[in-house]
Amino acid sequence: MHTRPSAVAGMFYEGEKNVLQVQVNNLLEQSVMPIATDAAALVVPHAGYIYSGAVAAQAYKTIGSRADTINRVVLIGPAHRVYINGMAIPAAKAFRTPLGDIPLDRDSLDHIRSLPDVVVSDEAHRQEHSLEVQLPFLQTILRDFRLVPVVVGDCQADSVANVLDSLWGSAETLVVISSDLSHFHTYQQARQIDAQTCQRIAQKSSDLTGNEACGAHAINGLMRSKHCQNLTVDLINACNSGDTAGDKTQVVGYGAFILH
Repeated sequence: MHTRPSAVAGMFYEGEKNVLQVQVNNLLEQSVMPIATDAAALVVPHAGYIYSGAVAAQAYKTIGSRADTINRVVLIGPAHRVYINGMAIPAAKAFRTPLGDIPLDRDSLDHIRSLPDVVVSDEAHRQEHSLEVQLPFLQTILRDFRLVPVVVGDCQADSVANVLDSLWGSAETLVVISSDLSHFHTYQQARQIDAQTCQRIAQKSSDLTGNEACGAHAINGLMRSKHCQNLTVDLINACNSGDTAGDKTQVVGYGAFILH
């Protein structure tokens, strides 16, 4: 079985199994469930856990009672390492973290392989952190599940929406969009920019730019999808690295949203 090994264990999150499990458990236990409802989809930040882990944990806490019913996660995030014209899916059979291997849903991946703007590229996934940092949370919250990982490059919202609509499923499927907000502004500038972006996401805007959110193409596709039209978008929490583990001269923004 061809397995993608973890690329950022020991950097973005703890690299040793038991220590990582304690780290994730602590983040979840310390987070407050802000919205008592079950998530159909989430938008979750993807920085190192010391920076955005607490916000991510709040998002995953909203899965709540659905945890026992979810057996497939559609996980979509931006490409940071490799230029992609469209979207990339892996040829791998599993993704690995220190907590174990997650089998990929090859039937679903084969299904979207023929859709417009979808290419197969293990290289696009090999060092990509935007998807990987979500996995230890999912492994802790859920029981057994299969993963459908998609990395988005330069891609139109309608193409991403088409992939999402073809994968959406029902109660057994959770959609997770991985995205941070603005990058490298001063603390006060970031607060203003991110507040506007959060409002636009809550209003289901589908024309975000990369200056507003690094996962803009993935978020735009989510908001353009047919299934999103019947859902409500709520902000769970937002902050930036100046609030968590960084200085306030050049910060990165983080926001978590629930679609229900």
